[in-house]
Amino acid sequence: MKTNMKSQKGFTLLEILLVIAAIGILAAIVIVAINPQRQLGQTRDAQRRADVQTISNAIYQYIIDGNALPSTITATATNIEESCTTPGADPVDLSALTADGEYLAAIPTEPSPDATDCYQVRSLDGGRIEVSAPAYEEADALIEVTR
Repeated sequence: MKTNMKSQKGFTLLEILLVIAAIGILAAIVIVAINPQRQLGQTRDAQRRADVQTISNAIYQYIIDGNALPSTITATATNIEESCTTPGADPVDLSALTADGEYLAAIPTEPSPDATDCYQVRSLDGGRIEVSAPAYEEADALIEVTR
């Protein structure tokens, strides 16, 4: 007497494990390629570049409009008080730029959530000014604008 065995359909345990391993390897490659930490760092650097340019333009426009360079901007790099949580000793006062919102609505703040460093400004020879961002490890290069 012959028994008729039905063939069972489905995946073997080995096949399922191989598919899971392949998906895991592909996911690891994608995560490394995307590198979210690096992407966030580049985003913050782009924001720093824009902020430094904005502050520089506002100071320059303030001077063009017939105002004197704020007296707190000296040849020594000085922290911009409103741009960070701990400005340090003798921060530069740029409240004239934000008084009526004519030059700036507000002083830009450092984009890093745990930042204690400030944007800095100093005067150079020839009536030029230099605005720079704090140096972080994520910055590809020094972020500064000289006008």
